[in-house]
Amino acid sequence: MPWNERSRHITQGVERSPNRAMFYAIGYRKEDFDKPMIGIANGQSTITPCNAGLQPLAEAAEAAIREAGGNPQMFGTPTISDGMSMGTEGMKYSLVSREVIADCVETSVQGQWMDGVLVIGGCDKNMPGGLIGILRADVPAIHVYGGTAKPGRWKGRDLSIVSAFEAVGAFMAGTMSAEDFEGIECNCVPGTGSCGGMYTANTMSASFEALGMSLLYSSTMANPDEEKRLSAAESGRVLVAAVKQGLTPRRIVTRESIENAVALVMALGGSTNAVLHYLAIAHAADIDWTLDDFERVRRRVPVLCDLKPSGRYMAVDLHRAGGVPQVLKQLLEAGLLHGDCLTITGRTLAEELAHVPALPRADQDVILPFDRALYREGHLAILRGNLAPDGAVAKITGLKSPVITGPARVFDDEDSAMEAIRNDRIHAGDVVVLRYLGPRGGPGMPEMLAPTAALVGRGLGESVGLITDGRFSGGTWGMVVGHVAPEAMAGGPIALVEEGDSISIDAHRLRLDLNVAEDVIARRRAAWRAPPPRHSRGVLGKFAALARPANEGAATG
Repeated sequence: MPWNERSRHITQGVERSPNRAMFYAIGYRKEDFDKPMIGIANGQSTITPCNAGLQPLAEAAEAAIREAGGNPQMFGTPTISDGMSMGTEGMKYSLVSREVIADCVETSVQGQWMDGVLVIGGCDKNMPGGLIGILRADVPAIHVYGGTAKPGRWKGRDLSIVSAFEAVGAFMAGTMSAEDFEGIECNCVPGTGSCGGMYTANTMSASFEALGMSLLYSSTMANPDEEKRLSAAESGRVLVAAVKQGLTPRRIVTRESIENAVALVMALGGSTNAVLHYLAIAHAADIDWTLDDFERVRRRVPVLCDLKPSGRYMAVDLHRAGGVPQVLKQLLEAGLLHGDCLTITGRTLAEELAHVPALPRADQDVILPFDRALYREGHLAILRGNLAPDGAVAKITGLKSPVITGPARVFDDEDSAMEAIRNDRIHAGDVVVLRYLGPRGGPGMPEMLAPTAALVGRGLGESVGLITDGRFSGGTWGMVVGHVAPEAMAGGPIALVEEGDSISIDAHRLRLDLNVAEDVIARRRAAWRAPPPRHSRGVLGKFAALARPANEGAATG
């Protein structure tokens, strides 16, 4: 229903007048009930630098909404820091937090009968969680990204949080001094903002510009900079206008706009987590979108940006080079975007990009023109085979050859794999198998940045394969395949692998195969029994019981 009927449903009319008393208690006046009530889902917390700088943005948006004629109503959402919880039991709560955030947004907006909502988030799951909640509520909404962190520096080198994880491997291998290890650890994240490469937070926030749910240029601004606060205020003003126009998220988030977002992720060289999150976002919007759609887009869209983790530059460099709009304009000019998709401003994406030059500036090499693309096709490949009949996700950029066949080194938990890496029991040519880490098995599908970064730090990033039914950090690169489905806990083929089996990863042929005779696999399948669940109560127990498989986004709603 339109805003002037929605919030009045609980605040106006004689029979509902007692409801107003609670509003008067928080400072409302009688005339305020004629204004739209706009929620601000504020992810501010001092748990993590990603979210520690959100309060000034929330306050700027609050003031702008009030000045534009709305009633701002602020409420909180939680966050889990992937970087802080990585390699611990806490990592199991990371993906779960996406669903908790979505539930918080939906519950507050619907329970308080809000007319619109502005969601502010910083860490990885804040973006997809906020958008899923937005789509469930389907009132006019906008997403405000908290902003990227600036690069850290040590001995003249730009650093990010991934630098610290890779330093662990190098230090354990004896190729890094204690001075450099401590220098990197203490200086890799210099202040507030989300991890500075094209990792998951920056990938998802950038894709929201393409999706039409965030203002252009907003996703690559650094959190401490004044332009980020001004952008948050402008987002508040734009949202009030959208509320008055009745411009709802499901008019903006369509199959075509999701395709635009995925095309941008490919052009940026973004995180594998975008696959999982856009499957869940599409589910929340009742849009048919599958792994095959990612592969279809990948084959059409080249990688145009030289960004970390496999490239050279950080998100702030992308911003200085022209930001997401410059990349979008090139895709639009090449016929790779649906320019007629609506954005939150009420204008189409093509209209929003009208002022952007067709080609990137010649004085930078962060964003490349099509004739100098880093890779002719996208980097997030969907692999299938007898080890992943329902699909798996591989990031295939930054590798000399994304093909390996080698003996399986099998681990049923992350700690055992890390111990093997630390003790030099993993060698070039091996294929590490990390299983029982999927949505149900983990539970929560934890990220495997610690073992992958340790391999990179020990110089094994290109010579050791790693497959898992868990996830990878947006900062991961190497010969890695994640989201293997069906997962081990569901009896997927990855549960049947034995130590020493031959496994082939072939990203050229999009194959992931266990090189074992079918009759042997059949005997193993007949003998397999699911282990007891690691958690049966609390949020992890609920997630394990409700989560869809990885190839459906691991969504619970």
